Amino acid sequence: MSIWTESGDFENIVLSRPRDHVAMLTLNRPRQLNAYTHALCKEVVAAIEDYLRDDGLRCLVVTGAGRAFCSGGDVSGVDGHRETLRDKQLFDGREMRDGMHRVILALARLDKPVIAMVNGPAVAGGLALALSCDIRIASDQARLGDTSGRFGLLPDEGGAWLFPRAMGLDRALKMTFLAEVYDAQEALRLGLVTEVVPHGELEARTLALAERIAGQAPLAVRLAKSMMVRGLDSTLERSLGDAQMAVLISNPTDDVEEGTKAFFEKRKPVFKGR
Repeated sequence: MSIWTESGDFENIVLSRPRDHVAMLTLNRPRQLNAYTHALCKEVVAAIEDYLRDDGLRCLVVTGAGRAFCSGGDVSGVDGHRETLRDKQLFDGREMRDGMHRVILALARLDKPVIAMVNGPAVAGGLALALSCDIRIASDQARLGDTSGRFGLLPDEGGAWLFPRAMGLDRALKMTFLAEVYDAQEALRLGLVTEVVPHGELEARTLALAERIAGQAPLAVRLAKSMMVRGLDSTLERSLGDAQMAVLISNPTDDVEEGTKAFFEKRKPVFKGR
């Protein structure tokens, strides 16, 4: 059974299905501004992997409980984190590899769509988490940036790779050097978010977008995402080759036949994912 139906075992996240074919993953440590721990990361990875396997889910929304999206790693000392950081560097490296690094990689490898619903602060590792999603819809009350430098820390949760690709190397370096945090409109201008909406409209707008994505032909959506992501690190010739292979998979499907039939019948297509 999908954990999206039975999610009671989780302590740090909440899973829900707010619309047909739409899943929502909510980081649930509001008192800590949804700062991540090893335990939270483990639960998030399990949810992402199950979302990938569940063909009934076609779009995932990631958000945070309370007034924050994610404030990065928990530096409060929980589970002896600060002592680990100072005294056991090799162990801390394993914690990174098995913690937020697994989350970022799970999202990077995911060929199904993911929307970040940025309801509040998304900083340091929280910004890396948001940038690992395909689309970012931000509240006008959200703030985004890299605060790692304030603690003498590094953009080590994937930010060193993600930040320059979102905003350009010079702006990413400035943000990290100065530990800058931007309001939602400036984040939009810099390319850190896709869209900014009034805070009271954030959930409705995000779920409406997720529902529209979930209503598209699932295989076509997954293949289109894979083609574009691979194309970022490829040549035009290789990208065109990928397109040829993808067409051989998608064109014979029932959904292509349904889309064509619906067009001529002047109705909305009903895609079944096959």
